[in-house]
Amino acid sequence: MLGTMLIREATADDWPAIWPVFHKIVAAGDTYTYPPDLGEADARASWMQRPPFRTVVAVDEAGTVLGTARMNRNHQGPGSHVANAGYMVDPAHAGRGVGRALCEDSLAWARSAGYRIMQFNAVVETNVHAIRLYRSLGFEITGTLPGGFRHPTEGYIGLHIMHLVL
Repeated sequence: MLGTMLIREATADDWPAIWPVFHKIVAAGDTYTYPPDLGEADARASWMQRPPFRTVVAVDEAGTVLGTARMNRNHQGPGSHVANAGYMVDPAHAGRGVGRALCEDSLAWARSAGYRIMQFNAVVETNVHAIRLYRSLGFEITGTLPGGFRHPTEGYIGLHIMHLVL
């Protein structure tokens, strides 16, 4: 576990520290549906949410970005009560509680913003650490799209939709 960790709103000044984490995770092509060659400008536009949505960073006592999360509405209109979130933890800090803290923070945000459900649209079935974390927080697999994800080494594998009633 980490010593002191703070989760705070991300600012434009945080992007230079977020980008290497984002790029490393997305370029690996094994957990996100972003194109592995996604450029920095498109990545920033996608990840850095504007109010009423939210992007945060988890930082240690030295201010080092350990991970980041983005939170937004998943659907519009009659589905606007469903929230969505995504998380990226710097692989150098994996397994130390950063992902759990980010996920718990996003759930608190969704509840306080009046959402009734948190839905993850695309959880790669080989992302066992994320699935274990989400299940430990009460998420359920709603369904799986067989072959919905083209993994760089496993080929076509399932993509889970997961949800939690808030």
